[in-house]
Parts: sequence; C-alpha cells; structure tokens
Amino acid sequence: MAITRFQYRNPWQELDQLTNRLGQLFSHDASTHAGHGTWLPAVDVEESGDELVLTAEVPGMSPDAVELQLENNVLTISGERAEERHEGVEGKRYHVLERRYGNFRRSFTLPRTVQPDKIAAEYRDGILTVRLPKASEAKSRRIQISQPDTPGHVGSIG
Repeated sequence: MAITRFQYRNPWQELDQLTNRLGQLFSHDASTHAGHGTWLPAVDVEESGDELVLTAEVPGMSPDAVELQLENNVLTISGERAEERHEGVEGKRYHVLERRYGNFRRSFTLPRTVQPDKIAAEYRDGILTVRLPKASEAKSRRIQISQPDTPGHVGSIG
C-alpha cells in the first residue's frame, strides 16, 4: 500500500477557475488567456474602539498602481496589475499559470460614524492598509446607572 501526501483542495478556488474557463470559452476576444482580465484582491476589515482598519492584498503592485477614492461615503479601491508573462520567448513555456492580472475594483460603503477627512492609507510589502477613524460620538462608552435615594422608589415616566 503506497502512502500519498494529502493535498488540500479549495473548492472556492476550483469554482473560480471553472468560472474563468467558462468565461474564456464564451469570450468574443480570442486574445483572452488564463489569469488576465478582472481579479479581486483579498480584503480584511477589522474594528476596534477607535477605528476600522481595511487591509487589502495587492502583491506585485507599486503604490502608484493603486487608487483610493471616497465618494458619497463609499470607499473604492481600484488599480491594475500588469502581466509579467512574455509569449514567444524561445526555449520558454509555461506549465502552470495561476497569478491573476488586469484591472480590479472593490467598493465598500462606510458607516456614517467614520471621519472621512481623517482616513489614511499606507502600502508596505504588497499590503494596503487603510485606517478609518471613528467620530468621537461613535466610540463606545460606559453609561453610569443612577440609583434613587429612597428605597423602594419606583420612578414615573411622563
């Protein structure tokens, strides 16, 4: 009995690849090839008491190739990753092409509690980090509960 190495298969990745193949099959553009077209960078959004932090994976791109835009409380990240593959180079052929190239665009509706004039973005090692500070009235605070001076007192409404 042979022992084989377990290899995890991501069903979402397989579905994405199938969708791309079907798109290429029905595409009217004969120059369409694997990995080219539209892609979406992976994004995480986390929240703390003071801010929301959005991080997006955009490896292989320069900060100049990524654009951030805020309009009507919608933050849009867009850009284009240029393809590095060169067809027709003698003695070179590709066996696996999984990296994605082309345009991307992701939009996020921000809560009204974000201070739009204080949004800041930083790019390092292929990760775009966007900090979205909350307005002071949106930050959580503890509310003190008062006790009436007389025992058994039931307050009235009105």
